[in-house]
Amino acid sequence: MDNKKRRKTRDDDSRIDYGIILSVMLLALIGIMSIYVAASHDPNGGSALRQVVTQIVWYAIGVGLVAFIMQFDAEDLWKLAPYAYGAGIVLLVLVLFLYSRAYFVKTGAKSWFALGPLTFQPSEIMKPAFILMIGKVVANHNNEHPVHTFKSDVKLIGKMIGWVLPVLILLKLQNDFGTMLVFVAILGGVFLVSGIDWKIVLTAFGSVAILGGSALTMVATDGGRKILSKLGFASYQFSRVDNWLNPSQDTSNSGYQLWQNMKAIGSGQLLGKGFNHVDVTVPVRESDMIFSVIGENFGFIGACVLIFIYFLLIYQMIRVTFDTKNEFYAYMSTGVIMMILFHVFENIGMSIGLLPLTGIPLPFISQGGSALLGNMIGIGLIMSMRYHHKSYMFGDTKTFK
Repeated sequence: MDNKKRRKTRDDDSRIDYGIILSVMLLALIGIMSIYVAASHDPNGGSALRQVVTQIVWYAIGVGLVAFIMQFDAEDLWKLAPYAYGAGIVLLVLVLFLYSRAYFVKTGAKSWFALGPLTFQPSEIMKPAFILMIGKVVANHNNEHPVHTFKSDVKLIGKMIGWVLPVLILLKLQNDFGTMLVFVAILGGVFLVSGIDWKIVLTAFGSVAILGGSALTMVATDGGRKILSKLGFASYQFSRVDNWLNPSQDTSNSGYQLWQNMKAIGSGQLLGKGFNHVDVTVPVRESDMIFSVIGENFGFIGACVLIFIYFLLIYQMIRVTFDTKNEFYAYMSTGVIMMILFHVFENIGMSIGLLPLTGIPLPFISQGGSALLGNMIGIGLIMSMRYHHKSYMFGDTKTFK
């Protein structure tokens, strides 16, 4: 290899963020181990080896997607955004008619395609597509209105709501409230860094807090529940809030899963029982309740190590954002960070009883191909930022067509 090729190889290596790769690999390893433990002790879960191999295959596909997405620079992603968003909307519409009947009976949600033994949740792929689109919308608006005024800020808010509203309506029709919250979190993160006047930001977040508090207050009263029922809230959603507020009130029916999950985490105490030592039965543990495996096997210390790895991953993504110095990249990375951060916060929060159950998986760890691919696409977007940041360090989105 001559000197020119050596320099090119070193240059390519410097553009790859190995810190992010290491963090994701550690999470993947923890996920595979946890799925094996959960499936090994689930009498209705099937072959543990088969589930582990399936997850590894999904990881391999995800790695391929990361490598593929890394080839797209900022201008490519800018042009791709509306097509990705449009394709995502089409899939969200199609799933309302072609949803898996078996999953609908099991979960009450029309959010899954089923092709033989394979299942696919289009909303997971819609997340990075929406992130691209909302990043483009905000960057384009700020280029057209370099000086923020009340009128321009209101116009920007209207644009952001206009792009997220179709997604939320379609998810509502699918009866997938948990995923709706993820899109709201993504929108909230981009809204926070979009340059909108802080008075409007505080008013907006205060209004959301008041609305959420009012909804919880209404759940606690019969009259409030009647009003929420007319607005589309289902009885199982009320049960989830009841079980969250009082986990011990119903430990044999609707609250059984949460109660067993909390028992499993608590039984791990400080250091855990050791790998593959399970004494507490938790239904469907390998997906939404995977954190209970870590808590029971590795205790409080193991859970803290997991959270620290997530912290490192988020920190490294934030660092990439500051290094690239590109407005479109900044909004895109904010969306990815909020997507992953909200998943971690909600999943672990609901596992330890701090938040109501929502069916949101733990990123890179919970079993499931759709969620894993959605998160890996997000990682691919961040890796693309690092890979192309020299070309677009001072990029101006006005030049993108």
